[in-house]
Amino acid sequence: MTAAELLVNKSDISKTQFNAACPAADQALNAGEIRFEMERFAFTANNITYAAFGEAMKYWNFFPGRNGGGFVPVWGFATVVESAADGVSVGDKYYGYFPMASHLIVSPAKNSPAGFFDCKEHRAELSPVYNYYTRCAGDPSYSKDLEEIQMLFKPLFTTSFLIDDFLEDNGFYGATQVILSSASSKTAYGLAFQLAKRDGIKTIGLTSPGNVDFVKSTGLYDDTVAYGDITSIDNSVPTVFVDMAGNGDVRATLHGHFDDMLKYSCSVGATNWDQMGSNKELAGPAPALFFAPSQAQKRSADWGAAGLQERIAGSWVDFVGRANDWVEVVEETGETAITDIYLSTLKGTASPKKGYILSF
Repeated sequence: MTAAELLVNKSDISKTQFNAACPAADQALNAGEIRFEMERFAFTANNITYAAFGEAMKYWNFFPGRNGGGFVPVWGFATVVESAADGVSVGDKYYGYFPMASHLIVSPAKNSPAGFFDCKEHRAELSPVYNYYTRCAGDPSYSKDLEEIQMLFKPLFTTSFLIDDFLEDNGFYGATQVILSSASSKTAYGLAFQLAKRDGIKTIGLTSPGNVDFVKSTGLYDDTVAYGDITSIDNSVPTVFVDMAGNGDVRATLHGHFDDMLKYSCSVGATNWDQMGSNKELAGPAPALFFAPSQAQKRSADWGAAGLQERIAGSWVDFVGRANDWVEVVEETGETAITDIYLSTLKGTASPKKGYILSF
């Protein structure tokens, strides 16, 4: 493992700095701390959302950077290479939320054979969903053969599950049609997979012209429409808009086309981070930001934490059986690959068919 890190300029996320060093690689541990060494991590359009909403949603706060730079969070696997914490052993492998860096120092709390929470002070006010590290040896759902699918899809699918559940929990706001922008994104087609199980709900995928064929090939959408053809959609049908792209022009066109037949507008992602625009003077309902942990907390109260996880796990098993049909896993290593894949995903030129697994 080479010690390295990728910092992103928080004021201009198109600017990056790759360092052939990582302070967490050799910083002395305090009592109660452990040192992770990153094995592999996934990079998808969802990580661009973390960067685009870094300030608003406090994603930069999980792994503080320096000199105006921040770490874009990623999901991956890491191994404990040094431990000064009781109950966490060198060699143990964990899955969770990491910076784009070769090493990370955390302070385990509420440790069990299943995993632990990082109790670093700067993470105390942040969502516990992102602070938990799952011990692979204690996870009955872990499979070495499914690591790539887990990294690429599982955190996104959890969001997909919760959006679908949120809409159902609210009676789809009286709508019978759901339109998803950035339909080629993994969160979008995870949601489309869930929506396809529901009677009486039509699902339409919005995408760029170059991705229309791919979106159609998934077989998940009742209809696929290019962004330039939004006004061809029947606007007499009560509709919910789930916006994964965050493109201001697309949002304005769709709101204007449906007006009061748009029953709910839900903002989830920002794959078109540089074209977000304004929500002022939009026709129809004001867009509402969806925050997955809030719905997770509600359902944990409704069903119990175990009940929620059981439901997600059941849907996840169904999804995994199809996921290989939609992705070609591509593994890359080192500065050039990591930087290029970050920038191509940021620009929207990365292939939606490819699932990138990266390492330092």
